Amino acid sequence: MLQTYQDAMDWIYSFLDSEKKLPKNPTEFNLPRVKAMLELLGNPQLRYPAVIVAGTKGKGSTCAFLESIIRQSGLKVGFFSSPHLHSYRERMQINRELISQSQLVDLINQVRPLLEPLDPEVGSPTTYEIGVVLGLYYFATQAIELAVLEIGLGGRYDAINTVNPVLSVIASISYDHTAILGDTLAKIAYEKAGIIKQHVPVISTVQQAEAAEVIAQVAAEQAAPLFIAGMAGLQEQASGVVAEYPLVIVPEQLGLKGEFQMQNAQLATSAALLLRELGFPISDDAIRQGLATTQWPARFEQIANEPLTLVDGAHNGDSARVLLQALKQNYSNRPLTLVLGTSSDKDIQAIIQQLSNSATHLITTCSRHPRALAPEKLAELIQQHVNRPVHQTNSVAEALTLAQQLTSAAGLICVTGSLFVAAEARETHGLAQPD
Repeated sequence: MLQTYQDAMDWIYSFLDSEKKLPKNPTEFNLPRVKAMLELLGNPQLRYPAVIVAGTKGKGSTCAFLESIIRQSGLKVGFFSSPHLHSYRERMQINRELISQSQLVDLINQVRPLLEPLDPEVGSPTTYEIGVVLGLYYFATQAIELAVLEIGLGGRYDAINTVNPVLSVIASISYDHTAILGDTLAKIAYEKAGIIKQHVPVISTVQQAEAAEVIAQVAAEQAAPLFIAGMAGLQEQASGVVAEYPLVIVPEQLGLKGEFQMQNAQLATSAALLLRELGFPISDDAIRQGLATTQWPARFEQIANEPLTLVDGAHNGDSARVLLQALKQNYSNRPLTLVLGTSSDKDIQAIIQQLSNSATHLITTCSRHPRALAPEKLAELIQQHVNRPVHQTNSVAEALTLAQQLTSAAGLICVTGSLFVAAEARETHGLAQPD
């Protein structure tokens, strides 16, 4: 019997941590094992309806928008997401309240004996799989009315995909985790489209043609009604009919900042409209209020003034491009100090190509995460693109101190490259404490 929160964390991380060392291909994820664990728990995922959200970028923000809309509708909503910024407990939330430390201890004490009969032939679970199973079971014990579940990696073989949702949602697809998911948009889209289930409606944001074609093909194979969330409204692919949004979605009306969030807000609004068609009591006012009050840290988030300091979890070339666009749209008159730290498994060259030439000062750093790229290696890669000094630091706190020294009160510091770096910047500024 576990006694403390530290006991709980030690148990969770006693399993193979696939987030520290990613698998070589998606088939290394083991859906039969996850299904076997859920069966031992009485299939808790069948006790409430769920929405599954996949995508390369924007899926977390889309989840946050959608959760906020559902909560504003008066429904009790469970929200599972990963990775976490500061506390493992962020992964399991009900009405945006994190599972408490004592609740997590009690949850594991309930679940652990039920999993003991797990057939050894299916292999030992990973930390991520254990977390998903705990989250799905926790939501069932709390009698939620709807769950919003964010895919961790890919889609087809992700543990979340053991759930049969009432709606599947696909956010923007671009290049990421190419060593695992494939080196073309079509291959990546195929893995993301694995969340499309037979006869279950699926909604996608506007995608690049290569990805859109794959999504349409998989939807047709699954006889799943396909909808597209566009600028004008929610379009039914089969008929071409467009349902207008109940409000004009503009950045000023969104709780999350940056014009790029409009695409995620349109996708979440479209999902809310489809949920309403399925019988969920979601009003136009709930959509409006939900979008306006959404909170999702480390996404183009301002964490300090003088100098103005932003953090953003941009972690691939496309998200870096979108971040740069947002910086130019909102802060074009401010000299930029870029604090960059990435994970070693990312397309680092693509991130550098987007961001490095726009910065007055460049500082490399690293998070405490095991997959973090060494600052000196990152600096070497940047020097291939710029002809000016690149400062190296060994921690995010050190990088921020240097950035403040280099940046005038009229300047701008942007900390980016990974969610882990963004999280440590928030902690350095006293906005959160890891537990």
